[in-house]
Amino acid sequence: MDMFLQQAINLLQLGSIYALLAIGFSIVYGIVRLVNFAHGDIFMVATYTFFFISTWLLSVTNSLFVVLFISLVLVAVVISFLAVGIERVAYKPLRSAPKVSVVVTSLAVGLLLQHLVLQFIGPTPHRVPRLVPDIKYQIGNVNIELYQIVIIAVALFIMLLLSLFIMKTKTGIAMRAAAQDATAASLMGISNDFIISIAFVVGATVASIGAGLYGMAYPIFDPYIGSMINWWSFTAAVLGGIGDFKGAVLGGFLLAAVMVITPIVLPVSSYRDIVAFGILILILLIKPSGLLGKKSLQKV
Repeated sequence: MDMFLQQAINLLQLGSIYALLAIGFSIVYGIVRLVNFAHGDIFMVATYTFFFISTWLLSVTNSLFVVLFISLVLVAVVISFLAVGIERVAYKPLRSAPKVSVVVTSLAVGLLLQHLVLQFIGPTPHRVPRLVPDIKYQIGNVNIELYQIVIIAVALFIMLLLSLFIMKTKTGIAMRAAAQDATAASLMGISNDFIISIAFVVGATVASIGAGLYGMAYPIFDPYIGSMINWWSFTAAVLGGIGDFKGAVLGGFLLAAVMVITPIVLPVSSYRDIVAFGILILILLIKPSGLLGKKSLQKV
């Protein structure tokens, strides 16, 4: 029982991070119909930005939670500007181009970000500073770290805010309308350019917060971290149904369950990658649109 509870905490921690990253991936796809393979490297840049900002703030104040909050906010602002700039320069001119051109461009943008970091910062791994007090809570034989509670609480709070933003605000309703039918939305006076920019801002903000939370749990990172994050966030989004908010959350926690449970059941931890992609293939064979995805109707 204790082991089950311990793994449940680990699952919630990892699932919260994967869910945030999958949401960022899914929102951009839902609005622009773009599989943004630069998402992982935007996450990587956010991780470096979080590292530099938090390190600087720690030299100014010793209040860890203040540093954490300000770092998350500043990183979200910086990465949002970066994401909108990428969309305007690299993606906007290709909106009427074949989809393969846009996908190749997103791969190129990701590689460009990675090599820029390698060139100007270098390949040496860095360590995110500890921004949460080293406090443990013990329930029976189950140890719960304070940083795990913070990660889960912040991630769930951001998911709730995003859900309210999408469902209740005028901008959120406009985003849902554009995702359903961009042409009809534009005829109703909704600016597609504005909605696309908002989608990239939301995706970048979620990726930035995910980067900060990921750094709290797994503090060692390097310029290649984006490649791994890219595939896992993409897998989580596709599992749940890419373009669907609830599907992204479900896919994130399902992927985390595979990551946490597989090493317990199977003798080699590397099998978790095989199991994860095997489950992805199985689900797509049964339901090609993902668990909560809906079939898109094509007009003829």
